[in-house]
Amino acid sequence: MQTGLRSFAARWLGAWVNELNAATCRADALAGLLGAVLVLPQAIAFAALVGVPPAMGLATAVLPCAVAALAGSSRFVLSGPTNATSLALGAMLLPLAGPDPARLVVLAVAVTLLVGLMQLALAFARLGALANFISPTVMLGFTSGAALLIAWYALAAMLGAGGRDTPVQALQQGLSWPALAIGGLTLAVALLARKVWLRGPTPLIALAAGGLLGAWLEHRGHAALRLGTPPGAWLGWQLPAIDWALLPQLLPMALALTIIALGQAMSIGKFLATRTGERLDANRECRGQGLANLAGALTGCFVACGSLNRSLPNLEAGARTPLAGVSAALWLLGLVAVAGPLLAWIPLAGVGALLLLAAASLIDPAGWRRLWRLDRREAAVAGVTAVATLVLRLEVAVLAGVMLSLVAYLYRTARPAMRTMGFDRQRHGRPFVVLDDAGPAALPECPQLKLLRMEGSIWFGAVPHVADQLRSLRQRPPVQRHLLVMSKSMNFIDLAAADLWDDERLRRREIGGDLYFHRPRPQVLATWQATGFIGRLGADHVFADKRSAIAQIVPQLDDGICARCSVRLFEECSERPGAPLSPMI
Repeated sequence: MQTGLRSFAARWLGAWVNELNAATCRADALAGLLGAVLVLPQAIAFAALVGVPPAMGLATAVLPCAVAALAGSSRFVLSGPTNATSLALGAMLLPLAGPDPARLVVLAVAVTLLVGLMQLALAFARLGALANFISPTVMLGFTSGAALLIAWYALAAMLGAGGRDTPVQALQQGLSWPALAIGGLTLAVALLARKVWLRGPTPLIALAAGGLLGAWLEHRGHAALRLGTPPGAWLGWQLPAIDWALLPQLLPMALALTIIALGQAMSIGKFLATRTGERLDANRECRGQGLANLAGALTGCFVACGSLNRSLPNLEAGARTPLAGVSAALWLLGLVAVAGPLLAWIPLAGVGALLLLAAASLIDPAGWRRLWRLDRREAAVAGVTAVATLVLRLEVAVLAGVMLSLVAYLYRTARPAMRTMGFDRQRHGRPFVVLDDAGPAALPECPQLKLLRMEGSIWFGAVPHVADQLRSLRQRPPVQRHLLVMSKSMNFIDLAAADLWDDERLRRREIGGDLYFHRPRPQVLATWQATGFIGRLGADHVFADKRSAIAQIVPQLDDGICARCSVRLFEECSERPGAPLSPMI
């Protein structure tokens, strides 16, 4: 019976169920404790970033974390509130909610429901792999811009402001030196603790130090803003209230958050998979994230996704199965239940200090330097996305970044390389070389036969570029009337590309030459067969190797030109008119 139950659970949850024993459960429980300690201060800080009560952030780290762990693909990803999604959610909803905090809560839950439904739709349509099209370049630009926005609002909290006031508004209201002292101490303790205890719960330690200073200052008559009401971590089951009149405005926000959340979760899952060797199923992970947000919306949470600064410690703490995520959720419930009265003393300035650290962790200078060094075009995409994050509505910035990244990719693929091939005179056997790179070491080209290597797929967007290059080859004197295309690296063609090659066949024959192909890929051949191109070209114009191609093409060349030719590039030239008595090769 127990074996049957395990088999049933393994079919729905994953093969890890069969590995459960006392040792794995003990390891998962200990890793979960660390996860709960780490997320407790972060959940409060990220709730402040959204502009909702702390209890909502804590609840987002409970049921969504457990559901994502059990239903997702990665064993080690811990989901819950994160800095980027929290900032994006708050920034998107603030114009709609206005000054009403209760309305902001309702809208946050409604958007979370829409995000969960979108993620589930992608998973059930087997489109989870679309998350792979979210460029790391866009995520780099977005997270960098988000980091600056988070730091801006965090600085306001450290100056004594409440809600989502800016530093300028905080200074206009009057500088709060108690808040500045609490924020400064929290920041200093966090930085010092991070050096002394690298993998410890440094945010919690720093927040405790700030809370003690806040309590002492309040006792001395110098109060600073604090949470006040002891927060809980379970808000109960509730149906989200959706204002259907706002649905057209909420849908693009939910789409942008879906992109951000899936991009983060997938990148974290891939990163951990490279460390552990596990296989990441994109559709399953997408389903897990969708169910987590759906469950979160039904329990009063805001958008959850994978968190690297909790997932990596989870792995390093010895987590063995997804039960570590369930354990983290249960530990958090217990910690909040026990320490609730103490949490009420957490100062908002201390929360601002933690957000400032979270913002700093989002900046990736090494990533920017690497991108600038390797690909300036991609660096420009990241830069535009970062600036857009600062000056546009965040949903517009994210979608614009994704579109810009796709446009940059399409532009690159629309210009496939077309390289002239020839022979190396200095190496034995005269192997084929790219003449563009060979320089004086290469032999001159045959005046009648052009050897061309295609590198990359040809689709309708690439057809104009390829057509221009082919036209230039036909018009450049001396005209090489015959063209042998080495098409092993031409991975894909569409119907527009098939028509392009059919047109090139006609143009070559009009000038007295012909068109030939060497080793086209099976997919390319299938397209040519389906369009009838092979029949019009001639099956004898497609060759499996270069030697047989040249052996059959050279006898078709113009005898008069061969008689005057001094290049004599091929072995077969020894049998052509004007050849010397002894062959050159």
